[in-house]
Amino acid sequence: MNYVDGFVAAVPTANRDGYRKHAEAAAAVFKECGALKVVECWGDDVPDGKLTSFPMAVKRRDDETVVFSWIVWPSRELRDTGMKKAMADPRLSAATNPMPFDGKRLIYGGFQMIVEA
Repeated sequence: MNYVDGFVAAVPTANRDGYRKHAEAAAAVFKECGALKVVECWGDDVPDGKLTSFPMAVKRRDDETVVFSWIVWPSRELRDTGMKKAMADPRLSAATNPMPFDGKRLIYGGFQMIVEA
């Protein structure tokens, strides 16, 4: 079954176009490195929680929007190889394609798919 990397971040709302360009450039690299699909979502109904929530997890500020993204890989092994290759690609370097958000508040992780309907 496929393997998924998931990401949640807070992006300055004014940087929406810059984020989209950043994400499109990164998606091309991930696809070249073996990803099956890259999805980027701009939050428009992401409520604050009482105990926990996406906004709380990324310490979203009033002038920021939560983004939710994922990359689908054929397997964990191909993800490990592809991600290593992608991270070494100069098109993903901070100098070439800087993150238009605070990367310290990025939440990410790898997940084994157990149900796909």
